[in-house]
Amino acid sequence: MKALMTTWLAAMLLMVGSLAHAQANLTIEITRGSDRATPVAVVPFAGGENLPEDVAQVIHDNLERSGYFDPLPRNAMIEQPAESGEVRYRDWRALDVRYLVVGRVSQDGGGYRIQFELMDVSGERRMLGEVLTTPQGQLRKASHHISDQIFEAITGIRGAFSTRIAYVTAQGVGDDMQFGLYVADADGRNSQQVLSSVEPILSPAWSPDGGKLAYVSFETERPAIYIQNLASGQRVRATSFEGINGAPAWSPDGRKLAMSLSKDGQPEIYVMDVGSNDFQRLTNSSSIDTEPSWAPDGRSLLFTSDRSGGPQIYRHDLASGQQERLTFTGNYNARGRFAPDGESIFLIHRSNNGYQVARQDLDSGRLVVISESNRDESPSVAPNGTMVIFATQQGNSGVLGAVSADGRASFRLPSAQGDVREPAWSPFLN
Repeated sequence: MKALMTTWLAAMLLMVGSLAHAQANLTIEITRGSDRATPVAVVPFAGGENLPEDVAQVIHDNLERSGYFDPLPRNAMIEQPAESGEVRYRDWRALDVRYLVVGRVSQDGGGYRIQFELMDVSGERRMLGEVLTTPQGQLRKASHHISDQIFEAITGIRGAFSTRIAYVTAQGVGDDMQFGLYVADADGRNSQQVLSSVEPILSPAWSPDGGKLAYVSFETERPAIYIQNLASGQRVRATSFEGINGAPAWSPDGRKLAMSLSKDGQPEIYVMDVGSNDFQRLTNSSSIDTEPSWAPDGRSLLFTSDRSGGPQIYRHDLASGQQERLTFTGNYNARGRFAPDGESIFLIHRSNNGYQVARQDLDSGRLVVISESNRDESPSVAPNGTMVIFATQQGNSGVLGAVSADGRASFRLPSAQGDVREPAWSPFLN
């Protein structure tokens, strides 16, 4: 029974070294590509040579890290057309390119005008084309939008490149430690500091509209759950009971927060109505129950419990109150998170190779490890279900890792300035 508590406390206290700057960008390192990736070419956009952002390169990088595409290197391109009328499809077929992206960027008042087109090389047809204008300083945001359009046009899956991530950092040693809560683009760029504290920060969780973060802070020398508005910076303290106040999770409608509280003894799962601050206790056992996560339809919750002798994932049905154990492979399965379609869950599984990200199909119960590292924690699923971001170790540093839902592609987002932990992927942002 103590094992889960020990793990929870260790996660709070062992974060060391990280960022202290308001622009603490992460750097993407592709670690494994997919052998099923589709060949694509993103031609450098005409007029984009001396701009603050290389639009075509951002699109190239987005498509590559998705695991769905294998972009052609620029030095392998034999021509650089700027529009569909200039494309010689035969030349691109000779390079085994399936899809081609071309475009141009020009000044437009105080901003930029971007024109892009997507071509099906084998069918010799234009699949997509758009002209958009963007203010100065928003080229990268526009590049993510274009990437989303291209990804969806080819795969039929909504792109998630315009989403954001939240993560926690820590810098220093012992009494000199400084913790930070950041939000950044999904590729780790354009980071902004939400909170700085000399006490630990844990478990950031996005509201369904992407406008707020709930998180745990120890700034009053004991854990408390806060809710912070990202646009205004205004925040409120939601809970500050004696003992554990941890693992907040928003309901899909944004009206409730699930959490783990020990105010009545052992850590149990509670649900708080955000408007009224009324609490409903869902679990009542002598075990440690923590890490709640809502089903996409809001009708049930996952949680981690050691009631079977070691951490396993359970589901609580809100209508009936019934609880069932979902994981049976191995003696450690924790931090369950639903896939957006509700048909599978992602979790941390301990095997002979250590702690790894795994996916379990809910119908069959089949569990498959999808990450290659061995000290993984805190998985969070992209809103389109194609990737999972998590915390892991690279040498002596904490980094963010990401792996495709099928395990075929992965990348990491380390920081040259220290450790990063506790990632949370935002919902789609309108």
